Amino acid sequence: MPLRKGRTKQILDSSIDSALLAVEVYNKPRTPFRVENYISLMIIAWTRLFHAYFHHTKGDVFYYKKGNSNRYKRIDGEKKAWSLKDCMVEYKRLGERLDESVEANLSFFIKFRNKIEHRHISEEDIGLEIFGECQSLLYNYENVLVQMFGEEYALNENLAFSLQFSSMRTKEQQIASKKMLSRDIKEIREFIEKYRSELKENVFNSQEYSIRLIQIPRILNNPQKNVPAIEFVNWSNLSDEDKKKYDKLNALIKNKIVRVETINPGKLKAGDVVHNVSKKTPLVNFNHYDNRCLYYLFSVRPVNKENKDPFETNTKYCHYDEVHQDYVYRDSWVDFIVKIIKQNKISRTSWKEKFKKEEKLNIEGFE
Repeated sequence: MPLRKGRTKQILDSSIDSALLAVEVYNKPRTPFRVENYISLMIIAWTRLFHAYFHHTKGDVFYYKKGNSNRYKRIDGEKKAWSLKDCMVEYKRLGERLDESVEANLSFFIKFRNKIEHRHISEEDIGLEIFGECQSLLYNYENVLVQMFGEEYALNENLAFSLQFSSMRTKEQQIASKKMLSRDIKEIREFIEKYRSELKENVFNSQEYSIRLIQIPRILNNPQKNVPAIEFVNWSNLSDEDKKKYDKLNALIKNKIVRVETINPGKLKAGDVVHNVSKKTPLVNFNHYDNRCLYYLFSVRPVNKENKDPFETNTKYCHYDEVHQDYVYRDSWVDFIVKIIKQNKISRTSWKEKFKKEEKLNIEGFE
């Protein structure tokens, strides 16, 4: 479906340019914020891809002000366009459909971008952790691009994986280990592990969610100069015999990801928190309202009036249970509350007053 010059083609071209720039950034190892920039640029590419599709099929996609469908919402004078998440919802509403694994990959990066947006991390800390998801983000983009606009818009470029050194100096290893213990990195790793653990098995193992590569030296009896050193094989094109051989090899070297069938092991409901705190601080008649005040003051989890992403929790103390659409707490939250009560770091009267005034406290100053 070649497009003539116009608004749709302009949006689509900017989408493709953003994807190609993302590839260029990712493939330059010394580029600052390489992984973060790759993710941001690919989110832009995906968003503009949907905008181009909608503009071609239904017209502009902007937010309207509530109560007045003829007036647009504006930011700094510019019309506010639909976000990627909104585009995915609208695409489904129109009867179109993204593959379940593609949707899971996109949802991962939308949430992951929000996680890292206000954190200072090094791509070396987390880049390898999400390498497969990054590969699939581009792989899926090109597939959907072709699906929407035709083969003539295929990128014809590949996201080559960066070569990694097999070893690092001992001093560098120590520095890296310390950095991995930082709170930001720990929270991000916990988010990644939690997101993956909640995926269906078929989605988690799909190439559309995360491309997994095995690098094996290629040994030929009759080597030729024009044979590539690395070959990428499409899983769906393999024979059953080759798949069995791959599974044997994968069993030896696959990443150690423990997938436990137990749901929320060791987690507490709000009632359990109230009961345990009351048991350890019998002189304080601790109740659900007190718990609500404290998790709001210390930004442990959102409350209804904040209208935030429910996953925006302090994972050291609390997690959002997507299946049951509620929150579960860790023993560390009970220990924290008991500590501030016994050490008189904040009085009950004070936390109630601050909650009414919608104040916030830095939890690090109380830990």
